[in-house]
Amino acid sequence: MSRYSDRGALMPCPLHFAANLSWLFPEVDTLPHRVEAAARAGFQAVEVAWPYDTEATELKAALEKNGVEIVLINTPPGNKERGELGLGAHPKQQAEFRRGLDLAVQYAKAVHCKRIHLMAGRIPMGLDRATVTTEMEATFIENLKYAADILSEEGILGLIEPINTRITDPRYFLNTPQQAVKILQRVDRPNLKLQLDLFHWQIMDGNLTQNITNYFPLIGHVQVAQVPSRNEPDSPGEVNYNYIFNLLEKLGYKGYIGCEYTPKGNTVDGLGWLKMQWTAN
Repeated sequence: MSRYSDRGALMPCPLHFAANLSWLFPEVDTLPHRVEAAARAGFQAVEVAWPYDTEATELKAALEKNGVEIVLINTPPGNKERGELGLGAHPKQQAEFRRGLDLAVQYAKAVHCKRIHLMAGRIPMGLDRATVTTEMEATFIENLKYAADILSEEGILGLIEPINTRITDPRYFLNTPQQAVKILQRVDRPNLKLQLDLFHWQIMDGNLTQNITNYFPLIGHVQVAQVPSRNEPDSPGEVNYNYIFNLLEKLGYKGYIGCEYTPKGNTVDGLGWLKMQWTAN
């Protein structure tokens, strides 16, 4: 919620952070134990890419025991042996996408998660991006409209995330904020938003102040990591996160910021930057 000074002036909104348990606490073996570790470190919220190897009832119990909320999961990646990383834009796999969506929705409902990242997927091996872009975009738009209707019935927000093709994944279909915004505008559903991963946005486009400001009404979730190392936000790199956090506060961002980075050492030892944020808020 927005805050007010003693004189009634509007104050910046405090930021809320979530531990990405697919990245943080690798020193802890199981997902329920990572929930416990995150709670001990001070987190009140977590996110996880693919929790499906853990029974939803087991994860729910860990969340409730530790007083932690789960705020984001992804749709299943597909067949990892075939190199799949999401199926949303694959023309010949719409049935598989819908089955994966059903699984994600049922899991999200079971653990009370209100956001699902609808993964676009990769350009198929052996095919040229320019040749397949039109067909894949049309498929993605059709699948997103279908997903939006399903998610709306459950009160769940759908998200799409551009992933950089320069360092992380050269074949990922959705790779720039501009491409993602264009698709969201064509889908035109109020419960579909943009997942702003600052690591990917900086690598693909930079211009973070203008992009965040211009696309702010579409942003439904934020993730952070330093560039290019993908370590803690206060590690050496290209992005001034104190500035970015201040910008998000001034814009009135009320959602969560997922800590999706590789700890340089022990996870807790690298949380000094976050403890400063918590103290400030």
